[in-house]
This record gives sequence, C-alpha cells and structure tokens, in this order.
Amino acid sequence: MARLFSNFAAARHGWKGGGLYLIVTFVLFAAVIFLLFRGHSSGPQEATAGNIPSETRTDVESGPDASSPRTVTGTAPEPGTSPETLPTPLVQTQPQPAVATQPLVEPADVPNPQAQSAVAEALLLLQAQPGAVIEVRDKLNKVLLMQLSPQQRETVKSEMAKLAEKWLWGPAAFPSDTLCDTYTVRSGDLLDIIGRRLKVPYEVLMQINNIPRPKALQAGKALKVIKGPFHAKVYRSTFTLDLYLQDMYVRSFKVGLGKAGYETPTGLWRVKDGGKLISPDWTDPDNPGRIYKVSDPDYPLGSRWIALDGVSGAARDRTGFAIHGTKEPEQIGSAGSRGCIRMYNGEAILMYNLLVPLYSQVEVFD
Repeated sequence: MARLFSNFAAARHGWKGGGLYLIVTFVLFAAVIFLLFRGHSSGPQEATAGNIPSETRTDVESGPDASSPRTVTGTAPEPGTSPETLPTPLVQTQPQPAVATQPLVEPADVPNPQAQSAVAEALLLLQAQPGAVIEVRDKLNKVLLMQLSPQQRETVKSEMAKLAEKWLWGPAAFPSDTLCDTYTVRSGDLLDIIGRRLKVPYEVLMQINNIPRPKALQAGKALKVIKGPFHAKVYRSTFTLDLYLQDMYVRSFKVGLGKAGYETPTGLWRVKDGGKLISPDWTDPDNPGRIYKVSDPDYPLGSRWIALDGVSGAARDRTGFAIHGTKEPEQIGSAGSRGCIRMYNGEAILMYNLLVPLYSQVEVFD
C-alpha cells in the first residue's frame, strides 16, 4: 500500500511540474504575439456627432400635398423619339463632388494683405486682358478659400458675380472653361435628356440659350451647356444663400429663415427626389382642415417649392423643409418662417431652374 501511494504521489508531482511549464510557455507566446501586432490595430473609434439622436419634428411649414397635380419632374420624352448617345463633351467622365467643396473659413478681424494683393493682381489682369474671364474667375475663387475680412469677402463675391454674367449666364462659352461647353444638337436630341446627363435642369439651358420651349430645340444648333450640379450654402447669421456650380462661387441671395423655436437646422441637405413643385397645395399644420391653393389670396408658398431631405448634422433625417417663394417679401433677410428657406419669388424660380434632385445639396451654417 505504501509503495502504491508513493508511485501516485510521484506521478502527481510530475504532472504539476509539466503543467506549470506549459502555462509559462503559453503566457510568453501570448506576450510575443501582442507585441508584434499591437502597432497594427486601429483600436476602438471615438463616438461622433452623427451618433447623437437627432430631433424628429418636421417643419410645420411643410405640407404641400404630395398628390398635387402640379408636380413637375421635367419634360417627358416625346413619343416616337429615342435620344442618341451624346458625344464626349456631354458625358460626365469624372465623378461629381458630393457637395460644394469650399470649406467654411472664419472671417478675419483685419484685411488679409496676401488676399488683397491677389485680388488686385486678378483685376489688373482682367483690365489688361478682358478675355481672361476664366483665369480671373479661378484666381478669385481661390481667394475665397483664404481668411478674409467681411469687406474683402464681399468684394471678391461681387467681382465673381459680375464675371458670372459673362461665363455662366451669357451665351458665350469660353474655350478654357471646364464648367461650360458648346454642344451641337443632333437629330432626336431632347433638352431634358441633355440636362439630366449634365446634372442641370433643362430650364437653365433654355434660359441661357434663349430657347422659348423644349420642343424648339433644333438639330445642328450650337447649344451652350453647363456641367452641373449646382449647390448652395446658407448662413444663418447673415441670412445669405451662396450659389455654387460644383465648387465655383456664382452669386449670393438674401433669404428668410426659421424664427425662434423653429430655427432652420444646420447641416447638410439634399434636394428631394420628386420634391420640385410649382405652387403646390399646402395644408396648414396648425389647422389641418385648411388647405391653401395657389388661387387663394393668402396662399403662403409663393412661386416654387424645392423640398429638402436631411443628410447629416442637425439636419439628419429631418423632413418637411424646403426652399420656396413667399407672399411676405418684407421678411426676407429676417427670421420669420417655420424653418424653411424663403426667397423672393423670382429668385425662387431661378433656384428651381438650377437645383437637381438627389445631386444638388444645400449646406446650412450658423
């Protein structure tokens, strides 16, 4: 019995020694693996502002009847026609920027000497070479990326708006311009199809080419075309909307914004698919039984309605907001809406003719 116990004790002692050796070996192996791969791990990500729950109320100014018969989605192709494949100048071979890419730059307290010199140089070039419109435009657009005093920024914007009368709104297309081009219309072309491929509404092509109606497009005609999309930036502190073609500043508009308690949400918006309407019926959210029609003397929406979908920031997942005209032009430049962006009726029509659903985006800043 004593011998049996002695053999059992020896076996147990050997197992403990071997087990301890295996444990020590495993710990050392794990430490080596940790040291080798530690530098390759990205680690947990910080929570971002996008994870903050957004508000869910919609703008109580919303409520144009989605079933309104005055919905406008563009010119439908004419029966019996089939658009031909457009040549290279009309085919977008480069991906479009998601938003206007100019960053928000805080104003400087004093004028920026470097910017002042760049503006003076650009304007002298234009004076010496009146045809250097595109070169001067591009130079001034770069100046807008600098830190500028409010007066400097307004000066640059004013000069660029003047240039836009030539390179954008005028009938001429400059050879060095990457934003506008000339296209020779082919038999079977439809103005709506041309506009969609360029990410601009057909209405603006009619405007700059003095075309009275879409069916008046003529084969063989030289057509000035614009390479979209257009975007907008809205500044709540100044009640200003800045218009961009891709990332090129075009001009500014005064707008009305949300009053206290209904502030226009900051963040990124996108023009809603199917959200461009001409004078739609509107249901008063404070009085659901009251439906306004364009023929009513107190119809509040003005000439156009451009619905927006919230994409990010405080705007994320928000609905019911829009850019639209107004029957109260005296409130432009102040906070009087229920959150929508109000414009003078004529300017709302222009914006309607420029922004494209899903592609055109609107950023709202403080």
